Amino acid sequence: MGHSHTHNHSHSHTDLKGRNLFISIFLNILITTAQVIGGLISGSLSLLSDALHNFSDVVSLIISYIANKLVKKKASLHKTFGYKRAEILAAFINAATLMIISVLLIIEAIERFRNPQEIESNLVIWLSIVAILGNGFSVLLLKRDSEANMNMKSAYLHLLTDMMASVAVLIGGLLMKYFQLYWVDSVLTFLIALYLIWMGFDLLKRSTKVLMLFTPENIPVQQIVTEINALDSIKNVHHVHIWQLNEEETHLEAHIDFNEDITLSQFDTILQKIEDLVLKKYDINHVNIQPEYGKEDAKDVIVQD
Repeated sequence: MGHSHTHNHSHSHTDLKGRNLFISIFLNILITTAQVIGGLISGSLSLLSDALHNFSDVVSLIISYIANKLVKKKASLHKTFGYKRAEILAAFINAATLMIISVLLIIEAIERFRNPQEIESNLVIWLSIVAILGNGFSVLLLKRDSEANMNMKSAYLHLLTDMMASVAVLIGGLLMKYFQLYWVDSVLTFLIALYLIWMGFDLLKRSTKVLMLFTPENIPVQQIVTEINALDSIKNVHHVHIWQLNEEETHLEAHIDFNEDITLSQFDTILQKIEDLVLKKYDINHVNIQPEYGKEDAKDVIVQD
C-alpha cells in the first residue's frame, strides 16, 4: 500500500491567529457586560438581543481559541490524527449555536412587538456605538484568517453579524429618541435574527459535509478515476474515497488493479505520477493506494464498506 502526503504549516501564523482571537474574546466580554447592564436599565430588547449575540460571540471565540490550540498538538498512538479536526468541530458548534440563538430572538421579538415598551434610547445609542467600535476592531483582526480557515470564518461571522446588529440597534435607538417609534426595537431584533440564520446556515452546511466525510464539491471523482486509469499498467481504479480531514488536508484512498504483477519499484514510480496528478490539478495532498493484481473483489468506483 502506498501512502504520501505534503504539509504546509506556519506555526508563527497560527500563534498570531491565537493572539487575535484572545484580543477579540477580551473585547467581547467587555461589550457583553456593558450591553446586559444597559439593556436591563433601558428596557431595550434589541440591546439585550445584541448582548445575547455578543455572549454567543464570547463562547464561539473561546471554542475557536481552544480549537486553535488543540490543532497544534501532536498525534499519538491513541489519537493518530491528533486534533486536526478540532477547528472543523468548532465551526460546526459555532454555526449551530448561531442558528439556535437566532430562533430564540425571533420568538422574543414577536412577543415584544405585541407588547411594545418605552425604552431609554440614549443608553441604547451610546452602547451600540461602543459595540460597533469593539466588534469592528475584532472583525479587522480576524478578516485575513477567515478567508482560508473555517474555524476563523465562524468566529469572523459571529463578530461581523454582531457589528451589523449593533448598527441596526443604533439606528433603532435614534428612531426611538427622535420619533418615539418603540416598535422598531422588536422589528430590528427580528431582522437581526433572520440575518444570523442566513449567515450561519452556509457555515453549518459546509462544516457538516466535512465532518460527514463527504467528497468536496470541487472534486470530480469520476474524472480523477478516468485520468488515473489512463496511466500505463493500470487496469482498473475502484473502491475510491475522497474526503477532507480539515481545510488543509484532502485525502484520496483507492484500490488499483494492475495489468501485470509489477515490482515495488515500478509501483513507486506509478504512485509518484498519481500523486503529482492529483496534487497539481485537484489539490489533493494525501494519497493512499492499495495495489492489486488479479484480486477478486468489487470493481466499482464507489464501494460501500
